Amino acid sequence: MGKPTGFLEFKKEYLQKIDPKERVKNYKEFEKPFPEVVAKDQGARCMDCGIPFCHGDTGCPVDNLIPEFNDFVYRGRWKEAWENLSKTNNFPEFTGRLCPAPCESACTLGIIEPPVSIKSIERTIIDRAWEEGWVIPQTPVSKSGKKVAVVGSGPAGLAAGQQLARAGHTVTIFEKNDRIGGLLRYGIPDFKMEKRHIDRRMKQMEAEGVTFKTNVNVGVDITAKQLLADFDAVVLACGSEVPRDLPVEGRNHKGIHFAMEFLTKNNKHVAGDAIDIINAKDKHVIVIGGGDTGSDCVGTSNRHGAKSVTQIELFPEPPKERDKSTPWPLYPKMYRTSTSHEEGVNRKWAVSTMGFKANEKGEVTAIYGSEVKEENGKFIPVAGTEFEWPADLVFLAMGFVNPVKEGLLADLQKEGLELDNRGNVKAEFGTKSGSFATSVPKVYACGDVRRGQSLIVWAISEGRKCADQVHHFLTSEVEA
Repeated sequence: MGKPTGFLEFKKEYLQKIDPKERVKNYKEFEKPFPEVVAKDQGARCMDCGIPFCHGDTGCPVDNLIPEFNDFVYRGRWKEAWENLSKTNNFPEFTGRLCPAPCESACTLGIIEPPVSIKSIERTIIDRAWEEGWVIPQTPVSKSGKKVAVVGSGPAGLAAGQQLARAGHTVTIFEKNDRIGGLLRYGIPDFKMEKRHIDRRMKQMEAEGVTFKTNVNVGVDITAKQLLADFDAVVLACGSEVPRDLPVEGRNHKGIHFAMEFLTKNNKHVAGDAIDIINAKDKHVIVIGGGDTGSDCVGTSNRHGAKSVTQIELFPEPPKERDKSTPWPLYPKMYRTSTSHEEGVNRKWAVSTMGFKANEKGEVTAIYGSEVKEENGKFIPVAGTEFEWPADLVFLAMGFVNPVKEGLLADLQKEGLELDNRGNVKAEFGTKSGSFATSVPKVYACGDVRRGQSLIVWAISEGRKCADQVHHFLTSEVEA
């Protein structure tokens, strides 16, 4: 423990941000890592608890050794901080920008004070590691002769692929899109994470022996049977991409889009592709869904120059402080303001959409509905609260329900692949032998395709744990 009185001496600091009026003029990242002296003081706030709730089941799913890297930062031992962090997390520059930080919610100091700035310290460590040239390829000592196919290049697939390549296996990652990264590439706006972070990790992984194949839709361009014949093991990391729809009157009017259609086109445009985007300039924008994807639609619409942006949520407004239903060290139910919200939005809670209106061209012009209250698990309209708001663009950002069934999963179902009652690939979670294995021999599953829509840190964690099980399977075969 660096400084036993640190948590008494130093207040929590936050990453410095460019003013909202300035940052909405472009798609660049606008948060800066801690200066060294600030990072040192923030690391000193760590209490070195007897039981570090910040990681494990209550905190960080990827099992970062948080008190240890906090101590290294406090002592100015930056390379050791990086080496410590890299033991558990393949891509801390991703999580340091995108993770909602359940580790901080579980921080013991958070009981009486704002918690340790774990996420900001993590980002500061990895950004410095890249600047200093410490992040280098880790090539295997020897090759196993075994070939592994990873389907999907999101965080779960990348983590699994990197771990397996470092273990000596020959890894090929298949991606149906034109660039590597999955939703990291096309679902996350550049103002939250610039895509150079993915590109340099891709170069590192190629140097470690990973082969990337883009524009290959497994199940369409390559059959499941061919994949099983060509590889010694297959890892399904293809995500959960079927969006939740809103089957109400007027749903098919022009101008109503799934959030990912809007974000994907905009990200491709930002990357320099000659593509027609869904432009929110001078329009009244309604975002249905109060989560991170909805927030990304808010930030993107503001950068387009929308006339107004309204984000609505079916559930009631959460409390400003931790709700009693989620006591420490659980991730708290509470009101949160994202950086996109800071840039301008009207937030509406406990609102149900009943339908949409359109003009004679079939273009959406308004959304209508009412406020609701929850009774016996159902949302009941509140009489007298009916509304109608102008809407030129509507984005549906209500999450994802399950993986795409057509193509690969349909092919694998013919081979005996089982799905769970939510439509996800059925595979046990854990660390014991056989975990992440599906009902099809030598086929494994991890990330959202297995657990459903979840956090980036869970995807990386599952990719790593799945890779460990695949490695055990492949090496057991060799020993046999």
